[in-house]
Amino acid sequence: MASSSSIAVSTSTNVFENGNYKTQLIKFDQGSSQCLPPPKPLLIGTPSEAGEFPVLLFLHGYLLNNSFYSQLLQHIASHGFIVIAPQLYSVAGPDSTEEIKSTAAITNWFSEALQTYLPSHVRPNLSKLALSGHSRGGKVAFAVALGKAITSLKFSALIGVDPVDGMDKGKQTPPPILTYIPHSFDIDMAVLVLGSGLGEVKRNPLFPPCAPKGVNHEDFYNECRKPAYHFVAEDYGHVDMLNDDTTGIRGKATYCLCKNGKSREPMRRFVGGVMVAFLKAYLEDNSMDLESIKDGHLTASVVLQKVDFRV
Repeated sequence: MASSSSIAVSTSTNVFENGNYKTQLIKFDQGSSQCLPPPKPLLIGTPSEAGEFPVLLFLHGYLLNNSFYSQLLQHIASHGFIVIAPQLYSVAGPDSTEEIKSTAAITNWFSEALQTYLPSHVRPNLSKLALSGHSRGGKVAFAVALGKAITSLKFSALIGVDPVDGMDKGKQTPPPILTYIPHSFDIDMAVLVLGSGLGEVKRNPLFPPCAPKGVNHEDFYNECRKPAYHFVAEDYGHVDMLNDDTTGIRGKATYCLCKNGKSREPMRRFVGGVMVAFLKAYLEDNSMDLESIKDGHLTASVVLQKVDFRV
């Protein structure tokens, strides 16, 4: 186990800023010495202070490390949520079936052993559980929500952060999730879909766009039933919610493969803030911030290309 505490956080209650809780990052490898190790290595962002908190399971994007999201995890955790980000694989092909199975196994493990991996004064409220994912992780989250794998716990909210279902319409990766039938997703929970305006733009002629039209956030949202929300950041790219500095070969590649915005912090604050507002609405029955964002009264840190909702 490795753990680190955050630096001092703001006392602001604006969801686009850090919240009132100091946070802690805890990293567990799969070979943990505890009696019920997690099915996959975990990075957990949690409030440092005592209390009972809702839980968010967050799935990383294709070939990305969960550590690349640590600043986003801490943003969400600072508003009073336990955020669990597994490392689903190191190397993977086009088929995400094993990731779907692993996500279900991790979810089932929560009720067995999650508490033992948290500070003793921090308690997870598994009756307030949400599922989320970025890019291919967003596709996996939708697959689990659609019943492609069975979980012993019930999710109450679903978030897709620029979800992607393959290379193009007709070139979906297995198992395909999109049906191209409007409102066809039979998902018994509220859904938030976040998109990037530059995700469907090629960075250069050598590489395809990272979130191509026909398999991206627009298509996922079109198949959602109410209640569903869709926010798109205009001048930011598919990986602009990652940490300011992502290291190693994979980390450096995130600057080269996708069309990016000028900096990552505004997009990360936007993604974190809307996720917090949505989680507060559907896990804590407090929709004030989500309504304020939806109505334009609470200003996001980015220019919004689209705001749509079905409630």
